[in-house]
Amino acid sequence: MTANSKIKIIAPTPNGKQLAEQLQRQLNATIWESDDRLTDALPKLWQTHDRLLFVLAVGAVVRLIAPLLQDKTRDPGVVVVDETGKFVISLSGGHLGGADELARQVAACLDVEPIITTASEGQNLPAVDLLGKPYGWQLGGGDWLGVAKAMTRNQSIAVKQTCGFREIWQGRNIEFDGEMLHPGEPPQACLWISDELPPEMTIPCAAWHPRTLWVGIGCERNTEMGLLEEALKQSLKARNLALESIAGFASLELKRDERGLLELAEKFQVPLKFYTAEELAKIPVPNPSEIVKNAVGTPSVSEAAAIDAGGDGTTLILEKRVFRDDRGACTISIARSPVEHNPNLGKLYLIGTGPGNLAQLTAAARQALSRCDAVVGYKLYTDLLQPLFHPNQQILEGQMTKEVERAQQAIELAKRGLTVAVVSSGDCGIYGMAGLVLECLAKGGWDGKNPDVEVFPGITALQAIAARVGAPLMHDFCAISLSDLLTPWDVIVKRLEAAAAADFVVALYNPKSQKRTEQIQTALAIFQNHRSPETPVAVARSLYRENEKIEVTTLDRVDVGSIDMLTTVLIGNRSTFVHENYAITPRGYVVS
Repeated sequence: MTANSKIKIIAPTPNGKQLAEQLQRQLNATIWESDDRLTDALPKLWQTHDRLLFVLAVGAVVRLIAPLLQDKTRDPGVVVVDETGKFVISLSGGHLGGADELARQVAACLDVEPIITTASEGQNLPAVDLLGKPYGWQLGGGDWLGVAKAMTRNQSIAVKQTCGFREIWQGRNIEFDGEMLHPGEPPQACLWISDELPPEMTIPCAAWHPRTLWVGIGCERNTEMGLLEEALKQSLKARNLALESIAGFASLELKRDERGLLELAEKFQVPLKFYTAEELAKIPVPNPSEIVKNAVGTPSVSEAAAIDAGGDGTTLILEKRVFRDDRGACTISIARSPVEHNPNLGKLYLIGTGPGNLAQLTAAARQALSRCDAVVGYKLYTDLLQPLFHPNQQILEGQMTKEVERAQQAIELAKRGLTVAVVSSGDCGIYGMAGLVLECLAKGGWDGKNPDVEVFPGITALQAIAARVGAPLMHDFCAISLSDLLTPWDVIVKRLEAAAAADFVVALYNPKSQKRTEQIQTALAIFQNHRSPETPVAVARSLYRENEKIEVTTLDRVDVGSIDMLTTVLIGNRSTFVHENYAITPRGYVVS
């Protein structure tokens, strides 16, 4: 569902209302408040809202909605939460109604596990009827139940794709060889991904239609919408094209107030682009007309507008057709864009995941992850987050030192209209991916709006090690990375000297790797020149994870051999002391 989907929270009891108020802002929802009986009000809510969230007993909700259930393609999604907020159940309309998605969001808000019982969820398989949704694809006809059954039964499914995003299977828990899901012979079902209608098949077949078709329209003044619609449908039929694949309409600037054209765009809920005669006259077309040029200043309206609307690489696939009757006259042309139009606004969530334990992940970050279509990150970090992912997400794992590629991959997906998380351990803005992603956006001419960007802070290693060993950061402190991959070593040495001389508490990030072994020894030697050998030092590895190891020692006893890239080293200042294995840096209060 889109971000502005209508969600109504129904909580008829006092305890339930408290929980509803807690969820309202986080879900951008409204609460049902009325003196009417719920049984009387529910039929209208059923028609006017995309999803309904009940804070009520499951049995009561089942009885309430039973008379209203009609068709899973039209019914709203229904989610039930108990009054204590311990259980979140996707009850009805899990896929198309958006109940599964809402259940995940509510569970993330309440920090509990959602109860989702769809077959694909249980097998950790993507739902075939949700696959194209992030890209703005539209569901076509066909036997969706038959294709879904084949998926959950691990049967082979032929995939016929002629357009749209082709990496849709990347990063999913599924076998795909480019033409077949669960490769095997013969296929038991077919998934058709095209702007053309599928042929008749003897096996279950269902269609996704990417929005690749731009329709150019020229018309006489006051041509009625009815003629425009009939002309459109006849033109699509002539090329076996799907109505659902229409990306938008385009015409001449003079037609900006043409009522029939505006009504057509409104009916099909697609954008309507307008171009000046000068702009259209520059587009080469197969059927220019001197009559049209003399009338409106360009030799082509419908063909030129269709080609220009689709952007670079767009090709004309239906030359102009003329339609005329007592309702007016129009010309229709259709062009195919190599990139599908997506009405969704792309979003980038830059998320700090904390030190690695899911309990240290912030509630806001957890909720953001539940809303993502794709998650991009270094494999070590995505593995730690695995319990929070769901099968309809693409998990795109990258390698260390491939940060620029990951940033660009995430940006490209967001530009296509997806909601994409870029995850970093600790805080994404402290030696994480946030700065790199924003830098790539800035250098790419980003307008600050599309994609939308939101940064979610996390508990960084500096905070985590401090919490594990006491309170060593009570006075001024700084963090220095010893990695010279991106910063010259002589610059790092200057920073170490300055921090040591200024008596900062210092956290050393990236202290040592397999190839980089001398830097930590140099850093410790610099601090030994400025501080006493007894200065407390904390050495921590894999904080808050299963193999966590923490040692509080002194500057002269640090075991360099135990340090690696998963280690953070914290060096106290001249006043830091240790009591009962707790490192403490005085703030300056007078303590008697």
